Amino acid sequence: MNGAPSGQLAAGGLVLAAYLVGSIPTGYLIGRLRGVDVRTQGSGNIGATNVARTVGRKLGILVLVLDALKGAVPLLVWRLADLPARVPLSGRLAPFLFTAFGIAPIIGHCFTVWLRFRGGKGVATALGVFLVADPILIAIGGGLFAVLYAATRIVSIGSLTAALAIPTAAALLGRPAPLLVLAVGGSAIVIAKHHGNIRRLLRRRELKV
Repeated sequence: MNGAPSGQLAAGGLVLAAYLVGSIPTGYLIGRLRGVDVRTQGSGNIGATNVARTVGRKLGILVLVLDALKGAVPLLVWRLADLPARVPLSGRLAPFLFTAFGIAPIIGHCFTVWLRFRGGKGVATALGVFLVADPILIAIGGGLFAVLYAATRIVSIGSLTAALAIPTAAALLGRPAPLLVLAVGGSAIVIAKHHGNIRRLLRRRELKV
């Protein structure tokens, strides 16, 4: 395909594909295999934490890995297939196709088309995205998560801290604008999806795992 319109169409198709990968409701599907609708159990979330709480820790870990892969695989394909060279985009916004490609699976997980745009909280999928996009940022966020979870046994405290730390570290380390926007956008989605957890934390009613 040649020309700006065809390049924009190809770019849009790639971003849509990344969204659809992120939309696969792995926690819901694994719960269903065990005869459980995780949306009606525990916190009602389809993510790894609620699966671990309602179906079992081993399956919760499996969901964590699969949800992380949903974020990692699109960016791995992006890099290994050298998609920027294959998609004829130009102009100032071209580098931000990387941003869209990274944030699309996070949006897909949080607002999956298969469950009427209700989904998880995006932590594991964001983990997969940043493992590929910038392992140093995920090491910083993951380290803080591990320390706080070990101290409190409350997943949401670790998740929210990591979500704040990643864009902060990206800014302090002088990361390129497309990666910084990805960090800010991804973290904003994760924090917004934790609104219920934030309310429970303020009331000291958040569940431990």
